Amino acid sequence: MPGPLDFAKHLNAGFWPHARRVYLRLRRDLHLNLWFPHVVLAVAVALLGVLKILPEIPRVAGMHLFGGGAVQSAALMHSVVHGLPAIVLGLFLIIMAIGMLLRSKLAWVIVILILAANLIFGILSSAASSRALLVFDVILLIATLVSYRSFRRSSLAAGTLFAVTSILLLLVYAVFGSFELGADFKPPITDLATALYFSVVTMTTVGYGDITPQTVEAKLFVVSFIVLAVAIFAVSLGAILVPVINGRLASLLKPGGRKMQRSNHFVIVGDSALGNNTCRELQARHEPVTFIYPHETAPGDPNRDVVVGKPNDLEVLRKAGAVQAKAVLALSENDDQNAFVVLAMHELAPEVKTVVLVRNPDNLANMRRVRPDLIFSPQLLGGELLAMALSGEQISTENLLGQLLQYRA
Repeated sequence: MPGPLDFAKHLNAGFWPHARRVYLRLRRDLHLNLWFPHVVLAVAVALLGVLKILPEIPRVAGMHLFGGGAVQSAALMHSVVHGLPAIVLGLFLIIMAIGMLLRSKLAWVIVILILAANLIFGILSSAASSRALLVFDVILLIATLVSYRSFRRSSLAAGTLFAVTSILLLLVYAVFGSFELGADFKPPITDLATALYFSVVTMTTVGYGDITPQTVEAKLFVVSFIVLAVAIFAVSLGAILVPVINGRLASLLKPGGRKMQRSNHFVIVGDSALGNNTCRELQARHEPVTFIYPHETAPGDPNRDVVVGKPNDLEVLRKAGAVQAKAVLALSENDDQNAFVVLAMHELAPEVKTVVLVRNPDNLANMRRVRPDLIFSPQLLGGELLAMALSGEQISTENLLGQLLQYRA
């Protein structure tokens, strides 16, 4: 299988290589990996939440125009109850938008479920505004589904916060929604206490069957509530338990391992003598280092932060914190693998510095086309030293450094 160095000869020829260079340049200059697409989607989700809330505000605020205490109270109560499901749904979307800003996987899943459930009521509605929101909902749902790779973060604190918030908002949605549609149930739901009872019984899947929906609207409401409840409970348990289980397994499998905050550090790729020596020297200078090994036989050094996986895999690089690293050093014995790492970093985080080792001097010209920030070539240094010594030439430190380290212009 040809490696990237074989294709690098044609990197500067043709339309697609030029377009790729333009894209990578824009990605680097605009820092797309820092805000696209999760920030754009979060803003769109929050906007949808605001659009859900805004139509209900004038209805509730205008209730003071009614005359008569009892009539005013009844009208106000009916208006508040009628608008609460939409208001809760809007608040739900705004809160989940905050989670999407943090690239939370739990927030992404819940937004998908909300958008899907919202389509049910949008299809049933005949209002022009609802149809317009339906189109926006469909576009946002597709864009969110396509961008699933951007939402992979999960933590115990964030998972617990969003899980509790989601369950509380879902309960409010169920209580006031069932109360608003109370006449569509048998027997009718006439008070909030009965609505709370029905919501809790349905949410916990107990289902006594003493209160049942009778109309299409009520049945669809109950279906949406049940689907959201089951999904939110399942996702919430996963978001809370998975980090705990993973942490426990990691501590059992690596009892002597040292946890490190992977940020503003160096990432070294490649199980080579140069890589191991560089790691030791950096640690001796109190620099944080994460080592990526391509196989399971990683050294048992308790002071070394190790990630096992394919070095050119974007997920492995993300796990090693390459996006937040000072530099990524591709120091394996294989020049093709080192080039793959540089190309992967151009796609993942073009602004992070890359250092690459070239073992074969014949690959040096092709390696330059991959555009690392620094090329390290000890073979060229050895040849330069031997030539100077054998010819009696005065050894020049500047020439030696030029041969050993070649910076990108």
